[in-house]
Amino acid sequence: MKKWLFGVSLLFVWSVLSGCDSSISTVQMPASQPAPAAIQAMVPQSLNIVKEGLENPNSYVRAAAIEVAAQTRQEMFLPKIMQLADDPKVTVRFAALVAMGDMQCTSCRQTLQKKLEDPNPNVRIAAAYGLSKIGALEYRARILEALKNPNPTVAANAALLVGKMGKREDLPLLWELMTAGSSNEKVLFQTVESMARLQDPKVYRDKIWPLLISKYHDDRIWGIRCMGALGTPDALMAVQTMLQDDVLEVRLAAAEQLGAMGDRSGLSMVQEYFERRPNLDETTVANQLAVSAVGTFRDPSLNGYLSKALTSRSPFIRLMAAKSVLLQK
Repeated sequence: MKKWLFGVSLLFVWSVLSGCDSSISTVQMPASQPAPAAIQAMVPQSLNIVKEGLENPNSYVRAAAIEVAAQTRQEMFLPKIMQLADDPKVTVRFAALVAMGDMQCTSCRQTLQKKLEDPNPNVRIAAAYGLSKIGALEYRARILEALKNPNPTVAANAALLVGKMGKREDLPLLWELMTAGSSNEKVLFQTVESMARLQDPKVYRDKIWPLLISKYHDDRIWGIRCMGALGTPDALMAVQTMLQDDVLEVRLAAAEQLGAMGDRSGLSMVQEYFERRPNLDETTVANQLAVSAVGTFRDPSLNGYLSKALTSRSPFIRLMAAKSVLLQK
């Protein structure tokens, strides 16, 4: 896989992709408990990391910080995110507008409407998504129409947004996109994940399973992500099998998704990884996955590793650690 989408998870910014929303499992998470004192003590530092990320000169860091703010519902950062809707970089504008929608920012309506006229089509559909999420459903049609765009990045981002909108009646349009004869992997991979989000009954065997048995480990990681989005009992069992994969990053991806699905079978693998004392100053795929997994497991036995990650030289690892803290506060 290549770095090709504006709209995929922070986890893949430096690894296999480049952009915005992480998978949401349909498996019921256990009831949340009050955050331990150790987590509460790291909250101010984590919020400062997000603030600094939003102001970072690197556009990928800004986009990643927007994602963290949205995923952890830090509405205090909405004024800055609204400013970033005018960022010179398309990736940042896209992330900002999607975040406004995900945080259901009704006061962002004017900003969102303005960006419907943005010169970039990716930004325009992100604005349409944001407006649809705050109740202006008439703008959904613009996203659906963008599925037919000949530009593969636009079509793939439209597929992403269709999945995030959560309307199962849109599944036939995604299947139409999937079977249109395009060989562009950015479109095909994002369409599979969105079909998984929309709980398509055929996608498990026909589309995701082949990714899990691919000879390419990037494909297997994406397949695990799609299984997490599907979130069914069969999907959970499939991800559990990936804990035995030969590639460390694939095993950690499986552990991270299992944590998000409320399953603890990958916790010891994450613990073992940190016990090897990896250099958390490096923006490796393994470091990103392991630090992210801490937030999904919400387990005190892992939280101690976050203090070092919060001081990483890598802004991406710091943001991932901040996310893992803020998800537990």
